Amino acid sequence: MTTDSDSNGPTGIEQILGRLCGAEISEKDYVGYFLNEYGEELVFAQRPGEKTGTLWHSDADWEPYPVGDHSIKIGVPMDGVITVEDLIINRPEATWLSACLAASRHLRPC
Repeated sequence: MTTDSDSNGPTGIEQILGRLCGAEISEKDYVGYFLNEYGEELVFAQRPGEKTGTLWHSDADWEPYPVGDHSIKIGVPMDGVITVEDLIINRPEATWLSACLAASRHLRPC
């Protein structure tokens, strides 16, 4: 764990990613970070006990999108398009998000 020189408090990856996307992410949350080929950043966080995680995308102005096990849709609304809610994502982003959802599955209630 590193120390933030401004606050002299702990700054783990959760706090760094929380500042990046403007959200509160705790050290108990599962987090993931992705930088796509266009330089756009994505952050995923899953809080233990919550039914869905949250996805933030820099190209969507860091708006939070709730995501769960069946959130990634292919071919809806257009053939070949991959979406999460109303956010269009590309195949590498969908692959990364799918891995985040699988890795954090144990934190969501059955």
